[in-house]
Amino acid sequence: MLTAIIDYESGNLHSAEKAFQRMAVEVDGGEVVVTSDADVVAKADRLVLPGDGAFPACAAELRGHKGIYDAMVEAVEQKARPFLGICVGMQLMATTGHEYKETSGLDWVSGDVEKITPEDTSLKVPHMGWNDLVIERPHAVLEGVETGDHTYFVHSYQFHVAKPEERIAYVNYSGEVTAIIGRDTMLGMQFHPEKSQTVGLRMIGNFLRWTP
Repeated sequence: MLTAIIDYESGNLHSAEKAFQRMAVEVDGGEVVVTSDADVVAKADRLVLPGDGAFPACAAELRGHKGIYDAMVEAVEQKARPFLGICVGMQLMATTGHEYKETSGLDWVSGDVEKITPEDTSLKVPHMGWNDLVIERPHAVLEGVETGDHTYFVHSYQFHVAKPEERIAYVNYSGEVTAIIGRDTMLGMQFHPEKSQTVGLRMIGNFLRWTP
């Protein structure tokens, strides 16, 4: 079993690599590699797409690595390989991003990524720090995780899903902010599971055992 963390030059992958490798050992989840090799992406059993920075820049970098991009899309869309997007990697699953300029996403989960606008204008953007999950529907990756468990966020833009059933969890930040999305073999987390201590590690372990 091989999990590929995709390196398309859009983020520091060290902490993600260490967390996934640690949990792979704990749950017998196979091998975890960070790769920019399209052949490795193509043969991987699970894919992880991190992302830090602005939506347009991350989208351009991903599509600019054409071999990786094509291998990832084929693996997810045609081979139904389990996929996890993290932070901007989750946002790229959207139909359209609206950060700086309108940018097409992967359109794997219908919706738009727009700036966070808290109802309480005293709250700062970016939304940064720990926040409590509100779980809306069960998912295998949430086994052992409950509403009230907290995860670590750093983001200024949020995912507005077009279909409510594709939002799995949210957090309150003077209004609902999407935390987890998913459908079929695709999953996205706005927070950083690799930085979310015990709760995040549990989700990573669950993902490495997930067989949709």
